[in-house]
Amino acid sequence: MLRELLETAEDLNSYGVVSKTDMALMKALCEEPPEYPPERVVSVRTRVAKMSQAVFASFMNVSVSTVQKWESPSADKHPSGAAAKLLQLVESKGVDALIA
Repeated sequence: MLRELLETAEDLNSYGVVSKTDMALMKALCEEPPEYPPERVVSVRTRVAKMSQAVFASFMNVSVSTVQKWESPSADKHPSGAAAKLLQLVESKGVDALIA
């Protein structure tokens, strides 16, 4: 569905109905977030967000247990959907992008 939405936006852009700025925003929103293995989640939390697991869990609106599982290689649980998209935004734009 997102692919079709993006194609429609690209068609509208070619007719000048959608601005380049709006098109860039739509592309960013429609692209699939990358995979977040445990070491990448830890890196985002500690280096970008600079938060403890408890604070990060609250920020992401998940349980501390969920963050612990994301960060544990043996748990085989990875962020997906909205959580992966939020991680992508935090990783690329920092925490302030979601707070402002």
